[in-house]
Amino acid sequence: MKNVLVAQSGGPSVAINATLAGIFERAVTSLEVGRVLGALYGIKGVINDNIIDVSEKLSDPNMIKQLIHTPSSALGSCRIKLDSADINPKVYEDIFNTFRRHNIGWFIYIGGNDSMDTVQKLVTYARSKGIDDVCIMGAPKTIDNDLCGMDHSPGFGSAAKYIYTTFSELWCDCKVYDVPAVTLVEVMGRHAGWLAASSVLANVHCDAPHLIYLPEVPFDNERFLEDVREKISENPAVLIAVSEGIKYANGAFVGESEQSGITDVFGHKYLSGAARTLESLILEKIGCKVRSIDLSLMQRSAGHLASSNDLTEAKLLGVTALDRALNGISGEVSIINRVSNSPYSVSYGTVPVGEIANKEKVIPREWINERGNFVTAQMLTYLTPLIGGDFGIQMRHGVPLYIDLH
Repeated sequence: MKNVLVAQSGGPSVAINATLAGIFERAVTSLEVGRVLGALYGIKGVINDNIIDVSEKLSDPNMIKQLIHTPSSALGSCRIKLDSADINPKVYEDIFNTFRRHNIGWFIYIGGNDSMDTVQKLVTYARSKGIDDVCIMGAPKTIDNDLCGMDHSPGFGSAAKYIYTTFSELWCDCKVYDVPAVTLVEVMGRHAGWLAASSVLANVHCDAPHLIYLPEVPFDNERFLEDVREKISENPAVLIAVSEGIKYANGAFVGESEQSGITDVFGHKYLSGAARTLESLILEKIGCKVRSIDLSLMQRSAGHLASSNDLTEAKLLGVTALDRALNGISGEVSIINRVSNSPYSVSYGTVPVGEIANKEKVIPREWINERGNFVTAQMLTYLTPLIGGDFGIQMRHGVPLYIDLH
């Protein structure tokens, strides 16, 4: 019997392990699968033959439940851009040799649009060499919600729920004083502002955020200062959501001045500092009390605030990816489509990996107000079902109980 190999890649999320759990549960129901193996640290683990037996670790159903509710990547992650096979054929030979050594019949790579670039290259190599005994599939993951070909990305709903909760709680703190004060909250999102936009969910039961700035609309310092002055005149306490990727009309990131200019292997600049830059601008031009907050890693690792819808969908996307692979499909990615908002329902399927790899889905311009400093009701309608509800997370001594696979 052949084995399933799973790896996780890119930035972690609250829901990525639920996808791993879905793959495992589908595998154990199949008469074709021997064991479920995990490659540690993404494709690096495949290249270096750093493989563990997940079947042994998850033999207890209680451990699977813990895995579903454990944030981040239980198998470890990486950010590696593979050279093409023409440039570096040896790395592909190493990968497929690992498949052979461990009798791999199905490889599922869980990750975002950059990770799907790896899936696409592996499939292209296999087809060029006539290799047809390993089915390679992608399972989606990203809190950024920027994957094309699907309604929303697993991991986003939980991150949105954390951002919603954080803005609601921050507003309770910000509003207690009667002197002008501005609080800027920087939210992840390089080119797509879905996460910052999700702060609008707090408007359901409080008055904040008052302003939301997204990468989809060019940023202007003078217009921003006008917006802030206007909001201060209406209420002394102002809470603002700022996407890390906001940029000027010339394409320069607002937060670039706070960074070294270095990039990662995919050519993405390391960003952080948009809120700090705007904090300095407000202090200089308006002179009121101002502070900036960077949510940083918390927005992608808050397992205690996971969306139950998000975890359920992430798990079923794992099931879908392996199910298609077991049926001989290779070179596709499992996706989720929204069927209706009320009642909320979705369907699952797959699309060719080329429709997702190296592409980004941004917010439709009509979902952002004309001035570019807030979102429309369409965004709220889209977001609301994704944050889900309560779920049965296991607790010990009053804190969440998580699992470690390696």
